[in-house]
Amino acid sequence: MVKILCISVIPQKESRGSAEFQVFSFTNKIRRLTSHLELHRKDYLSQRGLQKILGKRQRILAYLSKKNKVRYKELISQLNIREPQTR
Repeated sequence: MVKILCISVIPQKESRGSAEFQVFSFTNKIRRLTSHLELHRKDYLSQRGLQKILGKRQRILAYLSKKNKVRYKELISQLNIREPQTR
């Protein structure tokens, strides 16, 4: 199911090592861990793993925002990660 969603979100020309694919897979892991931690609040190893994945995704998104703003904004809107900034 995850691969099917990935195909619809990320264009075919992008490989699995692309920044977009990595952000997509980290987002899926984050959502799974978040739902797990809602049930198991004292699972500290999972909390630490979640923090590590959040940091990795943040660094990749920072790289992508510097490299290509258009792809960054499209990815953010497709994955519904962040709130849109109002300026």
